[in-house]
Amino acid sequence: MTLQIPDTFFQKVGMTEGELLLRIAVMLFQEEKLTLAQASQFAGIHQMEFQKELARRKISIHYGEEYLFNDLETIAKINSK
Repeated sequence: MTLQIPDTFFQKVGMTEGELLLRIAVMLFQEEKLTLAQASQFAGIHQMEFQKELARRKISIHYGEEYLFNDLETIAKINSK
């Protein structure tokens, strides 16, 4: 799907296309509609940059039990090498 937004819109709201994409990505991340990886990809920036943007906005990263167990498994695999 392609969404076309006229340049006049960006001029009127004083935003760039990148800023709009970032705002949408942050909103969808906050609503837990997108993962961290998906939101950063949607915004068109590296995941680390997206995390920094979340920190600037004082938005916490969703880090549940499932992520913890996955990370612990990864660490165990790395340590066993």
